[in-house]
Amino acid sequence: MTPANIPATEVLVTAECWDQETDAETTIHRAIETAAAMVDADTADAELAIMLTDDAGIRTLNKNWRGIDKPTNVLSFPALQPERAPDGDDAPRMLGDIAIAYETTRSEADTEHKPFEHHLSHLAVHGFLHLIGYDHENDDDAEIMENLEREILAQLGIPDPYAQDGQVN
Repeated sequence: MTPANIPATEVLVTAECWDQETDAETTIHRAIETAAAMVDADTADAELAIMLTDDAGIRTLNKNWRGIDKPTNVLSFPALQPERAPDGDDAPRMLGDIAIAYETTRSEADTEHKPFEHHLSHLAVHGFLHLIGYDHENDDDAEIMENLEREILAQLGIPDPYAQDGQVN
């Protein structure tokens, strides 16, 4: 049984490169559970899927869905929500899907001198926040989302991902 407000989270590994990260699934579940517990959103009786893919897989998704022909670290695909659930439907509400690319995530973590698990947690939280309606299309929305990411990651014991040498970007 899933605790209150914690969505059921399925992690699907679609690329062998993730095999070397034996704690990836545990890291993701911990990040999503912490984020869901800290946000003001109804995520109880909901579910989401996270696909751990490679750069080639996420590049295809990025090209097909966003028209950008290059890999990225994380993509979120919020599910369209019905205006009301059909009577008698007790199926979980789908929040959406998140895809995370191994090579880009690994490269960014190494370049930024961050533990891989910290960066993976950040990307999972970032993707989850997109699924529940947060965005960073303008400066005000970006500040709100980034501050929430900082709070969630601090709860996980992860330093501010937007700080460089003690300075916030």
